[in-house]
Amino acid sequence: MKINDAGKLAVAVVGTELVGFIGTIWTTPAITSGWYANLAKPEFSPPNWIFAPVWTTLFAMMGVAVFLVWKKDFGRKSVKIALATFLVQLMLNIGWSAIFFGKQSIGGALIEIIFLWLAIFATILSFAKISRSAAWLLAPYILWVSFAGYLNFAIWTLN
Repeated sequence: MKINDAGKLAVAVVGTELVGFIGTIWTTPAITSGWYANLAKPEFSPPNWIFAPVWTTLFAMMGVAVFLVWKKDFGRKSVKIALATFLVQLMLNIGWSAIFFGKQSIGGALIEIIFLWLAIFATILSFAKISRSAAWLLAPYILWVSFAGYLNFAIWTLN
């Protein structure tokens, strides 16, 4: 069964949003239990309410980027490599939530976010070979993860 472009777009966006939702398995309990609230945080730490809309938007943009790559021709080796690279960074994204919030390991999450950043960068490079628009859609994501890495470092330092 061949999926048309509208179907591919829906699968890509809904799929990435669902992966983003998986992270809340660890995030929500850590925030509601007070663990995260009791951490010393830097002055530039955003309010908790900002994270959900930012991440929802970023995951939607990731979904559109995946769609732009997927529709180019799934049979091409470069497309398969780009999508595999995307899946790796997506798993690392989930891993950060599991380590930081689930394991409550700030230092472990700091190490993990470095690998996540590198995987996002590799994804941007691989997407750029197929669709510049897809690569640019990931720019806000790597910027946010850069900020999150700096925030993770600051929290680790303070605690």
